[in-house]
Amino acid sequence: METITNLAYLVSAVLFILGLKGLSSPRTARRGNLLSAMGMLIAVVVTLFDRQIIDFTYIIAGIAIGSSIGAISAWQVPMTAMPQMVAVLNGSGGGASALVAVAEFLRMTSQPGVDVSVTLVLSLLIGTVTLTGSLIAAGKLQGVLRGAPVAFPFQQTLNLILLSLAIALGVLFVISTPSLSKVVIIAIIGAMLGVLTVIPIGGADMPVVISLLNSYSGLAAAMTGFVLSNNVLIVSGALVGASGLILTNLMCKAMNRNLGNVLFGRVGVEEGGPAGITEQRRVTSHTAEDAATLLGMAHSVIIVPGYGLAVAQAQYVLQELAVQLAKRGINVRYAIHPVAGRMPGHMNVLLAEANVPYDLLYEMDAINDDFQRTDVALVVGANDVINPAARNKKGCPLYGMPILNVDKARTVIVCKRSLRPGFSGEDNEVFYLEKTLMVFGDARDTLTKIVGLVKGS
Repeated sequence: METITNLAYLVSAVLFILGLKGLSSPRTARRGNLLSAMGMLIAVVVTLFDRQIIDFTYIIAGIAIGSSIGAISAWQVPMTAMPQMVAVLNGSGGGASALVAVAEFLRMTSQPGVDVSVTLVLSLLIGTVTLTGSLIAAGKLQGVLRGAPVAFPFQQTLNLILLSLAIALGVLFVISTPSLSKVVIIAIIGAMLGVLTVIPIGGADMPVVISLLNSYSGLAAAMTGFVLSNNVLIVSGALVGASGLILTNLMCKAMNRNLGNVLFGRVGVEEGGPAGITEQRRVTSHTAEDAATLLGMAHSVIIVPGYGLAVAQAQYVLQELAVQLAKRGINVRYAIHPVAGRMPGHMNVLLAEANVPYDLLYEMDAINDDFQRTDVALVVGANDVINPAARNKKGCPLYGMPILNVDKARTVIVCKRSLRPGFSGEDNEVFYLEKTLMVFGDARDTLTKIVGLVKGS
């Protein structure tokens, strides 16, 4: 039986690795998800039988309830709320790891080994940090909590004191007789650290935080795997932790952020002055007819989607517009910023829903130099990722973040509800350029009018 279990775990680990490889490209992402799900199913089933669990009543009830919640959430949660859902799922993973660690501690009848004690403390600490940190991130994204950075004097000092206290208690837990009081205090400290490391991070930097919390959830699971002596949990947790950390590093580079600052909750804290609109200015509102005329006369168009596209659920009509323009011989491409939307890959998933061909999606580095040779840049709901303040306004939350060079295009069309700034709170100079046409209104309604005009011309 042990041989069969180990072989099944090996198959699961291979499927996890192949699944992660598939997630590296939009073309293979669905297959990657399926392979990973198959690997997890095998691991769960084998573990249940290997541990010789006799009463499956609670397990079946848990599967039924959890599957129902998952299915309903997958069906009902809109793409605009997907980042919040990911944050909640990250937190659930961390919370589950912490609860398993506590349950295993309560089940112990003798002094655990040093390796088990160390990993139990780490599972508990990282799990609770992930739980509360993810809930704060979800609250900020949902608008339940304030999206702007929340900072107070000696915040970093307090974090350091709490972390030091958790480490000291962890050492005592390992070298002395373990006690439930130490477990509870470590869990409380972890929960506080989760809150304190996420509240000073602004909404504009939330994609980085979500990636990091995803890594934390994997690390917590891996530590729990050591506590349970479960190889497949160690492997899967390590894979999630490592891939999440790699993704976090990529996001940091895309936003010109420091990974150390993300780890210690200093992302989004302004150091050089306040952000926001410094003066009241007006722009000329243009019509869908104006936009359709310019698009119909263009030779090349680059479409820049953003979070507003997800809010309006306008991805289908946007792709219909792209098809109509392509029929006229216009070169149409999509420019995807790494952190467009509210989580990594948000725009890729959204456009995949509308069956946008993958070869029309270009990453920022691959297309940025082409804006200066492009007739029209069509911006739909994007803001911070095209804001020139990231290049030249020191002290603003966006400063130093690589952006799409929309302002270099010959003409810019912006479909937006209002002049309201993005998550960073920073006004966007692109909106006030002479070559920019601001078309205000719901993106789906506006694009529907433009499609109709392009078809009829």
